[in-house]
Amino acid sequence: MTTLQQIPVVKGRLPFGEHETWYRISGTPGAGRPALVVVHGGPGSTHDYLGNLGSMAVGGWPVVHYDQLGNGGSTHLPDAPAEFWTPELFLDELDNLLTGLGIAGNYLLYGQSWGGLLAAWHASRQPAGLRGLILANAPASYVTWRSEMEVLRAALPAEVDAVLRAHEAAGTTGTSEYTDAMRVFYRKHVCRLDPWPRDYDASFMEIVNDPTVYHAMNGPSEFHVVGSLRDVTVEHLLPQIDVPTLVLSGRHDEATEEVVRPFHELIPGARQVILEESSHLPHLEEPARFFRVLAEFLLAVEKG
Repeated sequence: MTTLQQIPVVKGRLPFGEHETWYRISGTPGAGRPALVVVHGGPGSTHDYLGNLGSMAVGGWPVVHYDQLGNGGSTHLPDAPAEFWTPELFLDELDNLLTGLGIAGNYLLYGQSWGGLLAAWHASRQPAGLRGLILANAPASYVTWRSEMEVLRAALPAEVDAVLRAHEAAGTTGTSEYTDAMRVFYRKHVCRLDPWPRDYDASFMEIVNDPTVYHAMNGPSEFHVVGSLRDVTVEHLLPQIDVPTLVLSGRHDEATEEVVRPFHELIPGARQVILEESSHLPHLEEPARFFRVLAEFLLAVEKG
């Protein structure tokens, strides 16, 4: 039996216009099963917190991780104007990655959080090589996301909300006190593990160290989507998706049931699974059930 340590791993940087996209491939694409391409969230995060998905390569699915432009191992552009950072930019980057790595003819997409919206948008274009789609903890509409954030925020302790609002009024959301207050929310609805896993900490600190993309597309915090994503929705595109689709979320997820509802209601034949002991990171919070559900879906896709 092949172990994870025996799986070949290739890393590199792929040209994307004037810039570069960092990637890592676990396994050998083209040797059998389709490649599983992992599209991380944020926006402006990195692949690190989704690293354990690389274990799927042991089952014969080559796994492609990459860092989206602007963070991690990809080109950083701290001086790029805010209007540079659009969903269309990252759709183009994904297309470039699939073509450049030679996997555009046979692949599956795993999109987490913001990456799920991006993956659904990509899938709605009905690319010929896409075999299946996994949408994890993802919003279909940032309009709904913003309204649900108000619901979750209202349940925070009053003293925590007071700190958040004081800094928001003063324009000091970049302070450590604001970040510490946000951690109360994160520990309820983003990652309920204590301590946070090292891989999640790594991605979290990447955003803290270079928030260019997060600030331009999202805003100062999860509660304030004021950037280029503010009114973005893919709900109208979902009926066009024509591949098997799995919709995952956690019972305590910041991507609430209302947020993920359009995916399983509007994508023909989509299957939904809610992981009861998880919030926004079920692959870390509830790995045994998560990987069982994922493997069952991938095998079902293979059988057709």
